Amino acid sequence: MEEETQKIQIYSTCNTGVSSYWRDKYEREAKKYWDVFYKRHQDKFFKDRHYLDKEWGHYFTGAGKKDILEIGCGAGNTIFPLIATYPDIFVHACDFSPRAVNLVKTHKEFTETRVSAFVCDLTADDLSKQISPSSIDIVTMIFVLSAVSPENMPLVLQNIRKVLKPGGYVLFRDYAIGDLAQERLTGKDQKISENFYVRGDGTRAFYFSNDFLTSSFKENGFDVEELGLCCKQVENRSRELVMNRRWVQAVFRFSDGMNSSFCEETSGKANLIGQEVVDPHAAESDLKGPVNNFEVDISDGLAFDMFGISPSDDKEMIEVNLKGCSFKIKVLSKEYQHTCKSTGLMLWESARLMAAVLARNPTIVAGKRVLELGSGCAGICSMAAVGSADLVVATDGDRKALDLLSENVTSNLRPPDLGKLITKRLEWGNRDHIEAIKDENIGGFEVILGTDVTYVAEAILPLFATAKELISPSNKGTGEEDQQPALILCHVFRRVDEPSILSAASRYGFRLVDKWATGNPAYPSKSIISSWFGKDDSENHIPCSALNIMYFQVE
Repeated sequence: MEEETQKIQIYSTCNTGVSSYWRDKYEREAKKYWDVFYKRHQDKFFKDRHYLDKEWGHYFTGAGKKDILEIGCGAGNTIFPLIATYPDIFVHACDFSPRAVNLVKTHKEFTETRVSAFVCDLTADDLSKQISPSSIDIVTMIFVLSAVSPENMPLVLQNIRKVLKPGGYVLFRDYAIGDLAQERLTGKDQKISENFYVRGDGTRAFYFSNDFLTSSFKENGFDVEELGLCCKQVENRSRELVMNRRWVQAVFRFSDGMNSSFCEETSGKANLIGQEVVDPHAAESDLKGPVNNFEVDISDGLAFDMFGISPSDDKEMIEVNLKGCSFKIKVLSKEYQHTCKSTGLMLWESARLMAAVLARNPTIVAGKRVLELGSGCAGICSMAAVGSADLVVATDGDRKALDLLSENVTSNLRPPDLGKLITKRLEWGNRDHIEAIKDENIGGFEVILGTDVTYVAEAILPLFATAKELISPSNKGTGEEDQQPALILCHVFRRVDEPSILSAASRYGFRLVDKWATGNPAYPSKSIISSWFGKDDSENHIPCSALNIMYFQVE
């Protein structure tokens, strides 16, 4: 291997944040993402918030009936603990996800005499059309304002003012700057703007500082009654993980010209029961140890945000039908694909096309030893080839993709095919990985496949260098051209153009024998690739008009 060959993953490690296209999409389709969220998780995401009585019980008691407004009610994790504890309250509950509101209405403890649930987007809909002006005693906002873009937060607070009584309270809890979830999202190209991020499922989260929070409420007519930055350490002993959660808890009062009883000097240091309260500007070394016996909103979904631990339903099953066989492939759910760094946890259109070609033309690999580079979790090209090939080795550099690939192979293949397909880790240019694969097949491979493995410029040289190490020596003079060892690449040209690919190929002794692009008469196939397709194939199994196939042999 030459010196410039590097170990490399086949995904980019840049950290430029979310593009303007996706920022606009997340804003425009925020309701849809939350609706899908509740379709998937139903009422299983957050625990019921029984801590509300301990933290804020004195606000819910007192003379007379109290009207409560729960903003962003979700599946009712705040509503139902409240009505069970306080018989003299009535709760108005709103969310801009219709599915969430429906979950509240179908809850076994829902009753119209205690709860009124309705759909409302507080950044666009007038709340006073659903609730009488100046009629609400208490508004609860529990992990909800963070889902709103910072520029729209004033609209939410102004909307609340319309229905809140003068002197009424807003009980607030939400994510704080420095929470471990924020740290993880910062390193995953998921930053939308300052302290504002998108999660893997398309929902968004803002992380509050005390200064930002207090100024936002004060500018919209609220005084600060209580304010604290709180810390809690959550431990998962079975996984040996510790999650340092940080959140802001506060109480605001709608002043309407009334005098504030809040003292500026106590900002950030209010005595909140059962919590560790710290100065928002304190150094990490000054923070106290974790607080015991305190409930935190935690779930599989939050663990996924913080540690990459996948919840049980982050995968989906797709079916791929090829000539004479059908594969059921488990991949990462589409909700997570667009923000997941690993490209190997999904099924690419190039893999569909190449698998269909192999299924219809088994002679391409018949009796040969086949290597797939960057097979990802699906491995359908390898599985399509194994019925005719003598040996198939499916490889990828991503461990999670390999784990899922092994699961898919085991669930779809039966002996003897199962025994002929081996999965191995291969980072292109990694000498140890290359030698381990050579141990599986000393003579090299007659066919090497790669689908959509050419889109990162830094990966092209290691790709061809690795292929050169593992391909069988040329046996010219002993057969037809299409029977010589070949490297077959199928892809959509993205960040790397054809001249760059050809230059790298030539550097490692590969020459382009044939090329093909569907629907492009100026890009005709010489003879090998075109023989794989029938006249009607463009309608039957070519999934994308931008796909290209390049057929290389060793000089």
